[in-house]
Amino acid sequence: MEKQTQEIVEEVIAITVEYGVDIVGAIVLLILGWTIAGWARRSVRHALERVPRLDETLKPFLAKLVWYVVMVFVLVAVLSQFGVQTTSLIAVLGAAGLAIGFALQGTLANVSSGVMLLFLRPFNIGDYIDTGGIAGTVVEISLFSTEIKTSQGLCLIVPNKIV
Repeated sequence: MEKQTQEIVEEVIAITVEYGVDIVGAIVLLILGWTIAGWARRSVRHALERVPRLDETLKPFLAKLVWYVVMVFVLVAVLSQFGVQTTSLIAVLGAAGLAIGFALQGTLANVSSGVMLLFLRPFNIGDYIDTGGIAGTVVEISLFSTEIKTSQGLCLIVPNKIV
């Protein structure tokens, strides 16, 4: 019994020595990546605060997008630390992104239209517009929809892909 226990302890020590450096390196990469992602997010947020005509809805969206991009690179680096073939993983993520894109096609059309409306500013809040058979004064522009108040006093929420 004592010999079996000693063999198990020796095997645990061998595995710890073999993978311990990789585990410590992965933890260090995660901590550094998380810190750098937070720093990048705050930096982008502060930089966007100085842009005078950029919509308030877009600032946190872009800052969070930068955080996600940095974290994806960090996770790929952590996986490569353990010897995972990251090229095949990136291909799978690309295919999954394509499938999700097709599944969310309508929603993504609204979001991309909303981003274009917020960046290009073809109209502002308070402007009277006639779009998609709906006429009225713009109350709010968000990533997914635009709120329009008609002359009858109705508040309509119109998807951005129609606008």
